[in-house]
Amino acid sequence: MSDGISGPIRRSASVRRLVAIGVTLIVLLSPFLWLLQMSFKSNDLILQFPPPLIFTPTLQNYASLWQGAFPVSFVNSLMSASFSTALALVLGVPAAYALSRWAGRGKHAVSFAILVTRMAPPIAFTIPFFLFYRWIGLLDTVTGLVLVYTSFNLPLVIWMMQPFFETVPPSLEEAALVDGASTRVVFLQIVLPMVTPGIAATAILCFLYAWNDFFFALILTRTNARTAPVAVVNFMNYEGWEWGKIAAGGSLVMAPVLIFSLAVRRYLVSGLTAGAVKG
Repeated sequence: MSDGISGPIRRSASVRRLVAIGVTLIVLLSPFLWLLQMSFKSNDLILQFPPPLIFTPTLQNYASLWQGAFPVSFVNSLMSASFSTALALVLGVPAAYALSRWAGRGKHAVSFAILVTRMAPPIAFTIPFFLFYRWIGLLDTVTGLVLVYTSFNLPLVIWMMQPFFETVPPSLEEAALVDGASTRVVFLQIVLPMVTPGIAATAILCFLYAWNDFFFALILTRTNARTAPVAVVNFMNYEGWEWGKIAAGGSLVMAPVLIFSLAVRRYLVSGLTAGAVKG
């Protein structure tokens, strides 16, 4: 009898969970889906009220984007985000490993000092960066953006990766050293493969910060190194707001992040959770 009653109860609970998940997905995805459908409408249809439920999609907004200067801005964003993420990982991962294996006094003070540099608001660094870049000729260059993004992502990499390295048992490294492996081999072939989920999660966060940045790109660039977020905002001008191009540009700006996240989704969830639990 109990099995006969528990069956419908379990099915009812499953249905409630599915409904809750569906409602949550609709709430979370509705802004993105609305932006996407706007990108396939003309400006007249976008401003029409009530919004038409059935319309003929058009690719004119995307064609207008790629016929203008937006492709250059898109490539600038891709280069600055990718290079800054790679550089921050190359510098930050070994630093995090060194901090995790530091047994002397002052370890926590150094870790906190590194994190404090990330707490300052970006506007506090804008004028120094602008004056310094004007002096050395890095204004309106992708190299300048890469250096700025790296300086902000580096503390994040160290802070996130240190707990991951602390979950790796030092006994594994000691055994490899006894067998004659060098420190470089131990780090590259034993330790790094064990913290791959953490590297993937950290890389996504670094890429997101650099890709979505608007403030530094607005101040430190003009035309040559203008990024995609700044280019989208330029469609809001004194002649009017080009809603179709804004929606198409916003959809294209979201695409690389979605593709990157899907590519490493296998590591993302485990990476965001594994480092919080020390072995």
